[in-house]
Amino acid sequence: MSSNKLSAVLEKQIHHLCLKDFPCGYGTWRKTKDSTEGAETEDTDDLLDLLSCRHSPWRHDKSWSPQAPALRRLAVLTPERLHTDFIYNYFTTLRIVDKGVSVIDDGLLRFSKLEELVLSDNKITEIPAENLPSTLKILELRANRLSALNSLTNCLPPRLEYLSLGSNSLGSHDDIFHLTGRHWPQLVCLDLSDCEFKDQRALLSALSTLSCLRTLVLEGNPFTLAPSYPGFTVDSVPQLSCLDTSWISAEERQCFRGLAKNSDLIVDRASATVSVGRARGIPDPLMRVEENAPDFPVVNYGYFITYEFLSHQTVNLNFDRESKSDAANVIEDDADLQSNRNCEKESCKQLMVYTEETCHDVTHVSGHSTSKLTWSECMDFSHTHTYIVGDLGGLKRFFNKGLYLTIEEEKVLSWPAASEDVPLAKPSRPVKEKKSRKGEESPIKSGSTKDKSKDKKKKSVPELFQDAPIRRILGSVHIPLHSLVTGGQKVLVLCNVGALQTESEVEATQTLEKDLGKTIKEDKKKDKESKQGGGSSTKQKNTAASKGKVKGGQECKMDVHTDNSVSVQLEPVTVEFNVELEKWQSASEAHQLLLPQHNSLSKQPVLS
Repeated sequence: MSSNKLSAVLEKQIHHLCLKDFPCGYGTWRKTKDSTEGAETEDTDDLLDLLSCRHSPWRHDKSWSPQAPALRRLAVLTPERLHTDFIYNYFTTLRIVDKGVSVIDDGLLRFSKLEELVLSDNKITEIPAENLPSTLKILELRANRLSALNSLTNCLPPRLEYLSLGSNSLGSHDDIFHLTGRHWPQLVCLDLSDCEFKDQRALLSALSTLSCLRTLVLEGNPFTLAPSYPGFTVDSVPQLSCLDTSWISAEERQCFRGLAKNSDLIVDRASATVSVGRARGIPDPLMRVEENAPDFPVVNYGYFITYEFLSHQTVNLNFDRESKSDAANVIEDDADLQSNRNCEKESCKQLMVYTEETCHDVTHVSGHSTSKLTWSECMDFSHTHTYIVGDLGGLKRFFNKGLYLTIEEEKVLSWPAASEDVPLAKPSRPVKEKKSRKGEESPIKSGSTKDKSKDKKKKSVPELFQDAPIRRILGSVHIPLHSLVTGGQKVLVLCNVGALQTESEVEATQTLEKDLGKTIKEDKKKDKESKQGGGSSTKQKNTAASKGKVKGGQECKMDVHTDNSVSVQLEPVTVEFNVELEKWQSASEAHQLLLPQHNSLSKQPVLS
């Protein structure tokens, strides 16, 4: 793969300025003292207008350097000054964005007065510091292909004040080692957003040595999903004035005072609470039940919401391979919120007391669901579950992709058990109708106990056996969660799944479509037969028949439209959904949560 050198790109940009061509530089177009009266020449002011006029073909892009337009003016006013060294020394700012640059070569050293260098959205894999001018104060390398900082810190520009390394694959302990005051003594602003730093304590310990650091951008890193962020950062780097584009107030600094002293209690784990609330607009499955429907099977419908989220497991590595699959402690669905939180706390404790030699943390995406509810116009699932995730990098990727929320319907058919001795007593109404009449008592249960005892020998209530549940996906919607990575704490949405059809409507539509397809095929076959027969009377008959069947086909289409009119008029299905990251609001809140947990862990023996 051929490399695209930075110096070559800069040479092209300078060449496009046309410093020696019209209307710049020397030429017959310039009016001088020695110019003849009949020669076609231009005044200096007219030449300058050609450089700046909006519709002039000699107007060039100046976004890559603010010195470019000034240099062109000099090429018109005093072209004799524009020798090679003067041109290179004239530039103090270079912005080469999205130009495919992959190599910073020593040609950059020709710009001996360069102070600002912006190389965002390129393909740079390493920064040889020896090729950077010593006058550099601003260096922006955002969205490149950097994976290490060792080449950048060998021979640093001593005056560098602003460094942007965001959106690169940085995050190793070696990278943290190169982000200390020993390497960057005058650094005032540092941008490390959207990188892969996971060790919060090690990174902040290094950044606290940057004595001149005032502005820091860390959002988008995996460790920012932990509850201790941003409080732990504010207290660990006291010289900061601005964090993630927000000014740090005196009140905020006071709230988190003392949190850095308890860095041994900080655990890089995220706590995310998922809530599913009320769902509205799901069509009534009994809306089209016929009055003369048979008593059996008895049909029961249930509805629930499913979604995927990360689950955290700890597997004991001392187990043999056969028992590894059973040695997992998974935090998953609990209906009761309080018991769920207690379960998570106990599970989290068990995860933390394992030693590195005896356990291994595994994070994977798994399906979760709410409890099943019978149909109603407004179904409140009241599902709340908190997930403790140790793989912060995996959680970041999961949030960037988002999740899918799905509404499912479960239908269960119940049949009476076959019996030779006892005759079956059919219920007067199926369960379908019983659901629509909640206030009425079932005929099976009505009547006195005495009547039941008298008729016990003659009749008995049939025992019902259930078929395997039949599940059907009613609708699904994607929920973006990227805002949780970029500094947000909560995603609260009212998901719009759209209008749904009942099962009977779907079956009716499919049946009509099949019938219509069969009719069209039969028409085509008869048309072919009529053409092969060749008789005029036969053709006329077939033509008349085909017309009639086309009309019939149109009638079928009209029937389909009429059947679907109910579903079109239904309101869209909406579901309340919420994801919230736990964030400590003060040091005292952190102490209340961490100290009891830390004390209990210290009393427990380490599992082996």
